[in-house]
Amino acid sequence: MCRRLLPLILVAAAAGFAQKYDGPRPEKPDLPYLKHGDNLVATESSEAKEEKRKDDTMYIMEGASCAAKTPLPSPVLLFQADKIQPEKLSLYKLEVKNGRREITFSPKKRQNAVPIRIDVNRLSSDNLYKIEVEDSLSNGEYALSPEGSNQVFCFQVY
Repeated sequence: MCRRLLPLILVAAAAGFAQKYDGPRPEKPDLPYLKHGDNLVATESSEAKEEKRKDDTMYIMEGASCAAKTPLPSPVLLFQADKIQPEKLSLYKLEVKNGRREITFSPKKRQNAVPIRIDVNRLSSDNLYKIEVEDSLSNGEYALSPEGSNQVFCFQVY
């Protein structure tokens, strides 16, 4: 019996060691960082202004572009969770109009803003998470936002 269990125990122990993360860590909690090799670039944190227009709700971020940039079409972000649950983050593509970034949610239009698929995985026991974009992103402005909040974490793919 011990001979049968020993290989299973060794495999489980190896899997546990494989999940340890020893790379760069975010400086601040609750702020996603773009991972560029051994460097981390903080996303732009701000509060989106909400505007109601008939049946639509528009969220606006000032400025035509974001200072946090990545050349990677499938970026990886690191996130040290404290008050924000990383599983509640959604990624959206923003439109640039009139020198500002915006996104519109409309319950009646078929072109409603749809979140981009992301994969969130816990890296360590101290609430460090890796957020990976599942599909390639086209060049443009993007925002991660916690569900039910106007807080946004913006970055640009170039």
